[in-house]
Amino acid sequence: MSAVILIVEDEIDLARTIEYTLERAGYKTRHAATGKDALSMARMKPHPELVLLDLMLPDISGRDICRQLRADPDTQDMRIMMVTARGAEQDRVSGLEAGADDYVVKPFSLKELQLRIQAVLSRSRMRMESSGTVVRFGDLAVDEAGPSVWVQDEPIALTPREFRLLMTLLSRRGRVQVREQLIDDVWGVNSGLTDRAVDVQIKRLSTKLGEVGSYIETIRGLGYRFRDQPPETVR
Repeated sequence: MSAVILIVEDEIDLARTIEYTLERAGYKTRHAATGKDALSMARMKPHPELVLLDLMLPDISGRDICRQLRADPDTQDMRIMMVTARGAEQDRVSGLEAGADDYVVKPFSLKELQLRIQAVLSRSRMRMESSGTVVRFGDLAVDEAGPSVWVQDEPIALTPREFRLLMTLLSRRGRVQVREQLIDDVWGVNSGLTDRAVDVQIKRLSTKLGEVGSYIETIRGLGYRFRDQPPETVR
């Protein structure tokens, strides 16, 4: 079945151009020009697999919409790609912190947008097809199919992006992951993310994991490494 993509954009000409391009590529589309309509359409069934979300809307900011979708159990796993003219590093960091899976800066080529959409949906489907085996590592337990995370048997709420970052590090434990590689594998090629933005995301993830956050080590001048063995002091 074709993926449903919700386009949240108040520039009508741009929205129609994106709609036309995506429908020619085989997707089904919905369009909302306001934040209120976006939230309503996101909850319509079948739920969209992906939301293309402008930041600057006439009633509700794109960041607030993103946070509301992530807070709702019915929409929290929805893929969200912010599409906006605001391309400063702090804007990117803020968008990703709100729970966006990707961040595209206007102006952009329609071909690039299609490739970014394909990459986000592909990563999402690969995760949905996983076996669901719970992986335990010290005081950390992860169910990839959930996706669910527990620390000392207490559930931990992570955004989809944080969960993917955790799984990437955990699956490569004991190996140093340079920031550039993490950007490509977690956020996608051509995401425009900087090393500083990766550091911000790692810090947020470590903070949410509490004591288990110490499993993620900073390798000075290189990147990060998930410990190959859980430290005795955390067990």
